[in-house]
This record gives sequence, structure tokens and C-alpha cells, in this order.
Amino acid sequence: MILTVPLLGKTTSLLGSLVSKFRQVIHKHPPTKPTIINEMHDKISDPSMPAFTTTLQTITNVSPPLNEINKICRPITAANLCLSSTTNATKTLEEQVGLPPRPKKPLTPYFRFMAEHRSKLHAENRKIPAIELVRIISKKWETCDPSVKTRLQEQYTIDRQKYIENRTKYEANISDKQRKEIKGLKQEIKETKEKRIMRKRVKELGRPKKPASAFIKFLAKEKMKSPPRPQQPWRDWFKQTAAKWMQLSQDEKNVYLQESRRELEAYKKELTSWEEKMIRQGNVDVIRHSSLIDPPEPKPKSQTKLKK
Repeated sequence: MILTVPLLGKTTSLLGSLVSKFRQVIHKHPPTKPTIINEMHDKISDPSMPAFTTTLQTITNVSPPLNEINKICRPITAANLCLSSTTNATKTLEEQVGLPPRPKKPLTPYFRFMAEHRSKLHAENRKIPAIELVRIISKKWETCDPSVKTRLQEQYTIDRQKYIENRTKYEANISDKQRKEIKGLKQEIKETKEKRIMRKRVKELGRPKKPASAFIKFLAKEKMKSPPRPQQPWRDWFKQTAAKWMQLSQDEKNVYLQESRRELEAYKKELTSWEEKMIRQGNVDVIRHSSLIDPPEPKPKSQTKLKK
């Protein structure tokens, strides 16, 4: 499976959304009912995004003609993303640029006290709610012996001094290149959060959803007709289904293509009508820039993205 490493690093949320929506198409919508995926499908179907390009032969172990690749490589890439690893999601920013984990700040006296008592109280009563647990520990802290607080404060002072020393050494070993990479990753996280908020806002405002592509429709129909066997890996089932798609005649594919085109035309009309409504309501930030007379200036790309 060929995917660029930067793609996996910066599109974790996209992958999660895609997996969720893709499985909804497969499981919930019968073949005769129009199926939809969310706006992430727009990005995957966009030929101007080479980072999503993958080799069809790697996925299916089949060597189709060039015209077949052009017709189905993008939808197969969409499903291929569902099978991709997202290991970067569990790594810190420092680990992603090849650094060891950053030194952790020591617990304050109160939080150290809470850590010491929490496990004991939880063991005595596992059904106690977390909020009530915190309330009980807070009362214990207020009434505990002053010597306990003194001991915890002294330990915190020692740990804090060690932390400052370790943090100073750690910062001294970070190169300028790594600092720029960390800054770029932070910017990407910020942009991802902004996009997630915007997706939620757009959904709440009722933006029409783009219909599924011809290949996704075929995939959903095959899922209903011949679902994976209980012990069959999803990847193997997908490879078999992708091979079936390539073996279809043009007339057979046209059934799916025509349905997809009809839904796409209806979607474009609904989207235009919705955008006009948003403009009247003053929600200009949720519509496509191409629909505006004076589109906003594009945001400057981060250094990390420029390198990619």
C-alpha cells in the first residue's frame, strides 16, 4: 500500500471521518437507495491532490488497462485510506520529529495527594462517580494534617527543580530544523481543529451532502449481495470487490455512473440554493469561495506544508 507519510500525519481526523462515513454507506444503505458520504469525499475525488494517489496494482494485485485506472483509481484510493494505519495519532509532536518525549511537569502537592488517595477510594467503592470521588478527596485535602501538605510541598520543590534542569537540557538538544517542524505540526493541529469545527457548523446549517461515486455505490451493492465471510479480512474482501469492478463491462459500469451523475447534478442545484440561503442569512464563511464575488485571500501555508 503506497501512501505518503505526511498524509498520514496530517489527516488523522480525515481518516476517522472517512472510515465512519464509508462504513455507513456500506452497512446502512441498500443498493436501490442513494448513498452519501460527507464532504471529505470532495477532497478524495479531487484530482488536484496528488498526495492521495496510490498504485492500483498494489491494492488489487491486478494490472488493469490505463483507461480503467483513470476511471476507478480515486474511489479505490478512498477505500484504501480506510485500511491505512494512523500510528502518528498516538505520538507526541516531539516524537514525530524524532525527539524523545518532553520532560513532564511534576504534580503539584494537591494533585499528588489526589493520586495517592484516588486508587484507594476507588478500590473501596468502584461504583462511585468520578465527580463525587474528586469532591471527597478535596474535603480530605482541606482537613488533612499540615505535616502532610508540608511533605508534599517539599517533594514538589525537589521535583520541580529536577524538571527545570531536565527541560533546559532537553531544549538545548533541539535543532532549529526540529523547532520549525514542531511549529508546523502545531499549526496543522490548529487548522485541523478549525476544520472540524467548521464541518460541525456546516452540518448544523444543513449543507447538502455530496452523493457517493459510482465505485462506492458498486461497493455498497456488493456488500449487500456478498458480504465478507466471518473470518475474512476486510482488505481481502475489498481487493476481490475492486477486481470485480474492473471486470465489469462499460455498459454495466454505466448503470452506476449514470445514477451517480444524476445525483451529482441534483446535489449541485441543492448546494447552490443552500449557499444563496446562507448568503442571505449572513453565513458567508460556510460557502465555497468560488461562489463569492470577492473571495478571501488564501491563508499562508506553513513551512511544513511548503516542504511537502
